[in-house]
Amino acid sequence: MPNLKWRPILTIPYLFMFLLSTTSNSFLIVLIISQRALHSPMFVLIGLVAAVDLFWPIFFVPHMLLNLLFDWNQISLSGCLIQLFCIYIVGTFQSTVLLWMSLDRYFAICKPLSYHKYMQMPNFLKYIIVPVIRNVILITTVVSLAGKLHYCMKNEIEHCFCEHMAVVQLACGDISINNIIGLLTTFLVPTTDFVLITVSYVIIFSSVIKSGKSHTKAVNTCVTHIIIISVSLIFVLMAFFTMYILFPSCFNPIIYGLRIKEIREQFLKFINHGKILPRKV
Repeated sequence: MPNLKWRPILTIPYLFMFLLSTTSNSFLIVLIISQRALHSPMFVLIGLVAAVDLFWPIFFVPHMLLNLLFDWNQISLSGCLIQLFCIYIVGTFQSTVLLWMSLDRYFAICKPLSYHKYMQMPNFLKYIIVPVIRNVILITTVVSLAGKLHYCMKNEIEHCFCEHMAVVQLACGDISINNIIGLLTTFLVPTTDFVLITVSYVIIFSSVIKSGKSHTKAVNTCVTHIIIISVSLIFVLMAFFTMYILFPSCFNPIIYGLRIKEIREQFLKFINHGKILPRKV
């Protein structure tokens, strides 16, 4: 733990990133909702990514800031399990949304004539329901098993929020089932989604190369998605999990704004119409 006199200073970068994440993602969501030109499936999915990036830090950053400022570092077991469930369910949903985005690009580039057929809500729901049910069942199982353990060891974890393995290691009983389910969840959700995403983009780029046709706009969107995925994976590999959640939440909307022409155009249109800047009297 950092020296107590330095802890309040640490709130500054975290508070800045939290505010940046909240404002940038909120604005991106409002922009997509308010601009009719952005009501296509691709931008709806980008809006879902922004929603994930908006809500994910909310589940732990405020408590962490209070901890740094006032040494408020206590949480009940039920509160810890609720926080664990919220963080993990939103995290798995982010992985699944990225998978949907790769599916959207696959239909747009590899099956353009049937794109609207596949992306109609009744058809697309087929691809949505299964992974969402998978995520809910696995995360509910992980948290339920953790809640049934008897905790009798030390009550401190080396994390700024409730992380599954750190929590179950405080139990005094056998946690082998918890470890197995935890690893199984990791394999069936983010790992499986990443493999399917990789396969999708390999097929997409292979199709573009073989066809010899120009799909500059669609490929540019794919590159943007790959950048988002890469940013997330880089911070997954970082030991400081707090920064992993906050950094992508801060910079994902900026990356979309810089890389996607339609979002840039609608942003300028939004400003020019006086919806942000006050009118001159």
